[in-house]
Amino acid sequence: MLHQAIPKKRSLPETAQTRAEEISNGAALSGRATLNARQFKQLSSFIEGELGIKMPATKKIMLESRLQKRLRALRLSSFDEYVELLFGPDGAQSEMRHMIDAVTTNKTDFFREPDHFRNLLGMILPERYGSDGWGRREPMSVWSTASSTGEEPYTLAMVLEEFRGHHTDFSYRILATDISTDVLERGRQAIYAEDRIEPVPPAYRQKYLLRSRNRSEGLIRIKPELRSRVTFQRVNLMSDDFGLRTRFEVIFCRNVIIYFDRPNQVRLMRKLFDHLRPGGYLFLGHSETMAGVDLPFYSVAPTIYRKPE
Repeated sequence: MLHQAIPKKRSLPETAQTRAEEISNGAALSGRATLNARQFKQLSSFIEGELGIKMPATKKIMLESRLQKRLRALRLSSFDEYVELLFGPDGAQSEMRHMIDAVTTNKTDFFREPDHFRNLLGMILPERYGSDGWGRREPMSVWSTASSTGEEPYTLAMVLEEFRGHHTDFSYRILATDISTDVLERGRQAIYAEDRIEPVPPAYRQKYLLRSRNRSEGLIRIKPELRSRVTFQRVNLMSDDFGLRTRFEVIFCRNVIIYFDRPNQVRLMRKLFDHLRPGGYLFLGHSETMAGVDLPFYSVAPTIYRKPE
């Protein structure tokens, strides 16, 4: 039997030894702070408990990367300093909203998953306006639960305004919520780079969008008539009743529950059920489902569910 010689362990030169110790301690020579297991556990437990967002160990690098910006902004050199600040007596006021803005995902587009808007305009609105008078006796209430920077609620406004163009006694209001104060403010401003409006049909662009006078800026803004129909408000979907008393005809909660664990998914679906009017509709994302949730919703189209009358 052949035996492979095992080389003797050699001492590292002083500079190499120092480098190895720095790396093992989580601090590269560049000064970039790293997130150790203890710090990650503190932060991930808080994020999961307060925001409902799953934060497994596989997301450690993502969390570290996103919070690096906060360390730079605050001129902190370590995550220990950051955790101490965040959970300190003034952290809830001074830093918590910035941390939430940093860790939440805000992927959104105009007319994302367009079949939902086609079904709303072509099937749901004509049927419920005709049979139940939705939007005639009082404004139809629609809730975009994860509005991000506003593309979804403004898409809804365009669709509802399109319907109103053919039914002059129809009215509506849209509540746009998110947990991130940063994206809510951008939604209120309703200003977007020109390439963001690519999915908006040309006819809608002419009706509902304004171009900057300075074309070189490449910016557009939602028209005031639509902006006036949308109210932006901060809501944590993990809170007991969202702080809302309204019951809605339509709720869009798309691409949200994929970030929650199963118990929180079920709790959220039950709360949304309670906030829907009888006969109201819940829209989920294309990869989400109500399967296994013990609620009397029934499916009317892919990822569109109706609450019984």
